[in-house]
Formats: sequence, C-alpha cells, structure tokens
Amino acid sequence: MVSPDKNQSSVVIFILLGFSDYPELQVPLFLLFLTVYAVAVVGNVGMIVVIKINPKLHTPMYFFLKHLSFVDFCYSTVVIPKLLENLVVEDRSVSIKVCITQFFFGVTSAVTESVMLAVMAYDRFVAICYPLLYTVSVSPKFCTLLVTVAYSWGTASSVVLTYSILVLSFCETKIINNFVCEYSVFLSASCSDIHFTELIFSIIANLSAFCTLTIILTSYLIIFVTILKMHSASGRSKAFSTCASHLMAVTIFYGTILFLYCIPNSQNSWLLVKVGSVFYAVVIPMLNPLIYSLRNHEVKQTFRKLMDLKIISH
Repeated sequence: MVSPDKNQSSVVIFILLGFSDYPELQVPLFLLFLTVYAVAVVGNVGMIVVIKINPKLHTPMYFFLKHLSFVDFCYSTVVIPKLLENLVVEDRSVSIKVCITQFFFGVTSAVTESVMLAVMAYDRFVAICYPLLYTVSVSPKFCTLLVTVAYSWGTASSVVLTYSILVLSFCETKIINNFVCEYSVFLSASCSDIHFTELIFSIIANLSAFCTLTIILTSYLIIFVTILKMHSASGRSKAFSTCASHLMAVTIFYGTILFLYCIPNSQNSWLLVKVGSVFYAVVIPMLNPLIYSLRNHEVKQTFRKLMDLKIISH
C-alpha cells in the first residue's frame, strides 16, 4: 500500500503532461479526439443495439462481437474524457486515487478485450473447420461461459496488477509525461522498490499474451489449412471473408501492443509511446465497430434502417 509515514500528511498528486509540449495543437487535438470518441461511442453502442434488434444477428459470432463492442466502449470512456479534460485545462493534476481507478478499469477492459479476441478466433475455428458441429460446440450456454471467463480473467488480472501498484510508495508530486494512468506512470513515480510490481506485471502480461495468442494463432493455422483443402473457390472466398474482419481487428490490436513493447525506454521515446498509446486507447475502440460493420451486409442494412427511422421520426 502507499507508505503511511510518507503520505499521511500530504496527498500524492500526479501531473499528467499529456500533449502540453505542443500548445499550438491543444485545440486541434481536442477536436480530433472528441470526434474520435463520438464515433467510438456511436459505433460501439450502435453495434450493440443493431445486434440486439436484428434476429438474424443472434448467433455466437455476433454475441461475442456485442461484448467486444461493450468492452471497447468502456475502454474509450475510461481514457478519453480525462484526455480531453487535460487538453483544455491548465491544472493537469490528478490524485493517486483517481489515477489508480482509471488504471484498474483500463486494465480490466484491455485484458478482457484480448481474451474476447481469442474467444472469437475459437468461434471462427469451429464454424469453418467443424460446421456440422457448430451449433452443438458453440451453444448459448458455452458462449455465456466463454464471455464470463473473459470478464473474470480481465477483472482478476486488474485486481492483481492494481494490488501490485498499491504496495508502492509515492512520496511527492510527480510530473508524468503521459496522458493516461498506465503501468509505466506508477513505476516512474514510485520512490520505493519496484521489483515486485515489475514481476507481477511481467507474469500477468506474458501469461495473458501467451494464452490468447496461442489460441488465436493455432485457430487460424488450422483454419487456413482447412480453407486451402476446400475444392470450391466460392467456399474458400466465403471462409476468408468470414475471418477477414476479426483478423484485421487482431492484427491492429496486437500490432499496436508489439509496437509499444519494442519502443526503447528512453526520454526521447516518450512521443512514440504517447502516439502508440493514443492509437491503442483511442483509435482501436473506434476502428473495431467500423471494421465489422463495413464488411457485414446484415449490420450495414440494420444501421441504415435505424438511420431511416431516425430521419423519418424527425
């Protein structure tokens, strides 16, 4: 926990610099991120509504997609409002309690999304490789179980990682060259030994990445082998089309994580970290509903009907 002898008399405050190094970009960035957030909210909430009201979309694939949209909505809502606030106010200070709360919900959403993407890969694997057993293998009860596992692992991982943050000591006001309260913020602000926290983070991050990537890569390896064995060109095209949206979402998600992981830990790399973090926390929650809706006829059709009804009602 936060060291009592150092922090009882004063409240620990973080100052998130965000993009304050570029004052001329504050207003354009605010408008850009506000637009992205609006698109992310409308896209993800719209996806949930569309899947709910269209009986043709009451399938396991769209059941998982509905929960992916919910997780993306939560993640963008955890991160972007504070980012927007920091772009328009001079006082960029945030208490450690608020910072830890943002960290907890951010980690929960991010880990849950990684597991959800793995679950969706398994769903595509069964649908393409064992189509006759699909309704039995991916039953409503099993779908609910898989989604429960995703949320449970995300929450459990976040609880453990948040605890590893709480055992650190923070002695004074710290200026943080970031816009979000993520893991490296707490390590750079800590004035106590961080080895335990780094060990816990390494175990959770590597375990989550290994398990989810193993499921995704194994599923798609078998899927590609199965597709190549198909004699019908139209069958191969349909199978590839079924996987395309999910593959794109997985590539963007893990590609961004790999980019952030490969950035060297130096003072000059903070701009790259912030750009990567913006893409991970701000852009991806907006892109996912666009990727799935643009490539799916049923989703696009239902979106159009909703828009038509809204126009008529006005």
